[in-house]
Amino acid sequence: MIKKEMIAMILAGGQGSRLGVLTSKMAKPAVEFGGKYRIIDFPLSNCINSGVDTVGVLTQYQPLRLNNHIGIGIPWDLDRNVGGVSILPPYEKSTDTEWYTGTANAIYQNLAYMETYNPDYVLILGGDHIYKMDYEVMLDYHKANNADITVACMPVPIEEASRFGVMITDGKGRITEFEEKPAHPRSNLASMGIYIFSWKTLKESLLALKDQPGCDFGKHILPYCRDNGKRLYAYEFNGYWKDVGTLGSYWQANMELIDIVPEFNLYEEFWKIYTKGDIIRPQYIASTGVVDRCIIGEGADISGEVYSSVIGPGVTIEKGAVVRDSIIMRNSHIGAGAQIHKAIIAEEAQIGDHVQIGVGEEAPNVLKPAIYSWGIATIGEKTVIPEGIQIGKNTVVSGVTEAGDYQDGILPGGGALLKEGGDDI
Repeated sequence: MIKKEMIAMILAGGQGSRLGVLTSKMAKPAVEFGGKYRIIDFPLSNCINSGVDTVGVLTQYQPLRLNNHIGIGIPWDLDRNVGGVSILPPYEKSTDTEWYTGTANAIYQNLAYMETYNPDYVLILGGDHIYKMDYEVMLDYHKANNADITVACMPVPIEEASRFGVMITDGKGRITEFEEKPAHPRSNLASMGIYIFSWKTLKESLLALKDQPGCDFGKHILPYCRDNGKRLYAYEFNGYWKDVGTLGSYWQANMELIDIVPEFNLYEEFWKIYTKGDIIRPQYIASTGVVDRCIIGEGADISGEVYSSVIGPGVTIEKGAVVRDSIIMRNSHIGAGAQIHKAIIAEEAQIGDHVQIGVGEEAPNVLKPAIYSWGIATIGEKTVIPEGIQIGKNTVVSGVTEAGDYQDGILPGGGALLKEGGDDI
């Protein structure tokens, strides 16, 4: 019988609706990050760097891009005869077929997969955070405390703690209470959504709560285990960890990568971040090109000026174009003389000559002011913007647009123009 000490389950089925048009055609963990990676690369790389070679990736929402990226796991050395990486979508059963309805429900529906490996421990991860973490150190902590569940926690400013699940401990790390997004937090130890379960405890709690609608770890499994005398411990993590769940935090995390001494280093030899590498041509920077404090992906062709930006693979920036404080994803084309300021431009977008993006005064977005904010202009995947158009701040444009879609050639601050897929923005 196959026996693995610890296997990992990555929850990668979420839509990430707060990323707006960036996730209208793909799951949040498949969104590009840092000029060449996708968000899922970080937990996958952490697993293999930590010696965890058996990983189930639970997918649901728009999984095609994610499935193609992961493949059989070759970039992460997860193409194994025993173990390796497995994509785990919801599937039809002889009785109660259902979608994954909560984090714990998704894990429950894959009990058979986990039982195949007869693990001592199961590591449960989100697929949508940017960080480096040695899960082996966390496992050692779990064993040393003879814990049934260990929850990775991070100290956050107390004024931000109400956004998280907060752990209250007894001073020796044992969790005595926890509060889900409390209005008046009594602790600043925030759950990172990373758990190590002893297999017996996980299986027992999932079976006990299998009929709980929308069964979730924070809301249901942890309280059940605590109330039934299980030993819960908080593992304090003090490294870099970013939830890039909003356009603002996503833009900010990318911008932090281009600091002279970045807080989060993508290039450390001893803890590499691996990704699927397409075979594409080298970068080309023309004699007219200027690049200052940027990350430039492979195959980029730059004849314009680029400042403090993250440019993905295969991007073309034509002569006379100026790009500042922006994220431009793979295979997008920026026309001659275009002016781009504080924009997120998704994959394969076509920006016409002399287009201006991120100009004028800020105004709340007319469609979703909580999502399209921070003064960022967001351009969806495969969007086409004709030449000479002006687009303001806190805007969103998606689809193949024409000059007639813009009044006097302008989309003012806070504007929204959705030519396709408007329902899922």
